[in-house]
Amino acid sequence: MPRTVDISNVRNIGIMAHIDAGKTTTTERILYYTGVLHRMGEVHEGTAFTDYMEQEKERGITITSAAVSCTWRNHLINIIDTPGHVDFTAEVQRSLRVLDGSIALFCAVAGVQPQSETVWHQASQYHVPRIAFVNKMDRVGANFMRVLETMRSRLGARPVAVQIPNGSEDQFKGVIDLIRMECITYDADDGSKFDIGPVPGHMQQQAQQAREAMIENVVEFNDEMLERYLSGAEITETEIVQALRSATLNNHITPVLCGTSLKNKGVQQLLDAVLAYLPSPADVGAVHGHSIKNADKEETRQPSDEAPFSALAFKIITDPFVGRLAFVRVYSGTLSAGQQVLNVGQDKKERAGKILRMSANKRDELPEVYAGDIVAIPALRFTRTGDTLTDPKHPLLLEPIEFAEPVINQAIEAKTLADQDRLLDALQRLMDEDPTFRVNTDPETGQIIINGVGELHLEILADRLNREFNIPVKVGKPQVAYRETVSAVAQGSGEFVRNVAGKSQFGQVTLEIRPNDPGKGLEFKNELTKETLPELYVKSVEKGAMEALRVGPVAGYTMIDVMAVLINAQYIEEDATETAFTVAASIAAREAARNAGPILMEPVFTVEVVTPEEYVGEVIADLNSRAGRIEGIQSRDIMQVVTALVPLANMFGYVTQLRSLTQGRASYSMKFFGYEQRNSR
Repeated sequence: MPRTVDISNVRNIGIMAHIDAGKTTTTERILYYTGVLHRMGEVHEGTAFTDYMEQEKERGITITSAAVSCTWRNHLINIIDTPGHVDFTAEVQRSLRVLDGSIALFCAVAGVQPQSETVWHQASQYHVPRIAFVNKMDRVGANFMRVLETMRSRLGARPVAVQIPNGSEDQFKGVIDLIRMECITYDADDGSKFDIGPVPGHMQQQAQQAREAMIENVVEFNDEMLERYLSGAEITETEIVQALRSATLNNHITPVLCGTSLKNKGVQQLLDAVLAYLPSPADVGAVHGHSIKNADKEETRQPSDEAPFSALAFKIITDPFVGRLAFVRVYSGTLSAGQQVLNVGQDKKERAGKILRMSANKRDELPEVYAGDIVAIPALRFTRTGDTLTDPKHPLLLEPIEFAEPVINQAIEAKTLADQDRLLDALQRLMDEDPTFRVNTDPETGQIIINGVGELHLEILADRLNREFNIPVKVGKPQVAYRETVSAVAQGSGEFVRNVAGKSQFGQVTLEIRPNDPGKGLEFKNELTKETLPELYVKSVEKGAMEALRVGPVAGYTMIDVMAVLINAQYIEEDATETAFTVAASIAAREAARNAGPILMEPVFTVEVVTPEEYVGEVIADLNSRAGRIEGIQSRDIMQVVTALVPLANMFGYVTQLRSLTQGRASYSMKFFGYEQRNSR
């Protein structure tokens, strides 16, 4: 079956922002105007189309990235609606990995907020071109120019206004299109209707200055156009759009539009901007991967239907009707329903029995998919988030997705003994879906411990067990996921001598444990030659050392930022076994770690509190009482922004305390900063 939409007319985009900036409402409006929805859902009513989990409807926040496809002006747009709460940053990360472009949404009142920064920098890491939409222009305190300024100062971005608002707050009437120099005035009762007319006289000067600024920003990246502009030549509308597109695709600038999604103002123009300025898969170019035979050899695949099939599984969910669903981004080639694919990382072949195009919780079967598509494939048994799927005859390994480490844990158990086995199965399914969610068993108490990135994260998952899997659970108090490391260099030796079934087994190892660079985790280094110890047994030593260091000597927490170095070994060929060297290495690593000045590390978060000025003293005093380190205080209009580094262990229940201190007038957000020595403050 031939393509119905050319690859140059495909847009894979995300909508990213801070919580409550209006992401889900904006997506709803896009779906309405593109014909996917016949009535508009509202987040505050719990009817939003992309918020399809019960908890999302109740809490008014977006938890999982719902993939939605729609068409606009003969273009196919695949949208990932991403969460704005810091506890769900993993959802944003996995979305950005497979997107070609993004809409950055900012509240016209609050401007750039902490989660906006987090997601923006993640998008920069993946080189995702962006356009910006300043939403809620009708709200009290809306200030378009201030948002642009905070984009410059807080994000290091280069925002270029392609529209400016005509009025603000309750006087927001529409926008001035700076490219065509037209005034778009929205119907007061129904913002989906608008009139196009000349720029009002009182705005002529402001609009002309803004247009000049826009042109100056884009010609800077086109030498020929810059020369013509400086000589006084006219720059046409077509040239401006082409220059804006080129500068956006190269991440030089961010075109900025404005409106208010809730009142249906500005959404159609935003859709036009998606087509005009954001890339197609063809613009993004070849995807990079590695040969499975030689990890150092880079391979590429062009975004072409003729190239061998390659795709990345970026999300696993359990659908109540279809079962296990893998969302995949197709980078090259085609895939037909019923065709076999190779899961490269797992080295397993799987069959794509059906291929589905998803619209939140609705689905259409497709006979075939093409390069650039985002689709869902049910019943892939072995596929996990981040796995590469390819043509079995032409394998390559795409770059995996990296996720944040879980920093908080709590005990969990089924309310009835009969549900305990079902609980373990359900937890495994949740782990398949969410790479930042981990489950382990406490070796001393036998309790099941769940690990996540925040209180809300674990609360939502426990709630899902009850609602989706019908397993009522009891959970303990959230606990901080501490880590351990070493502060000095030390050596340890281990020996394994055993006679098993009449055969002697022997292995002797000396390891040196050293502090490693922050963020490096656990690493192993071999300083012996193959003659001293064959490679087979070096791998056994590495396995034993790494397993031993997962249980630290201080309190049994996983160790981080530690280098284990193999410096000596005794090897007797006829008695050597992999088990002997694994056990010997484990003994050596534990001894060395005990003697290397082990210390307890705790997760520290950057906490940003936005408060009225009269409460700044109380807020700072409270943060100090939580062993916080004040990093700075800044003014944001009539509010003050207090930034501090605070141990996570001291932040439980903070929201209640902050409300009490400030009569409910302050807000706060947190993002992971790193690990620091416990009680070092």
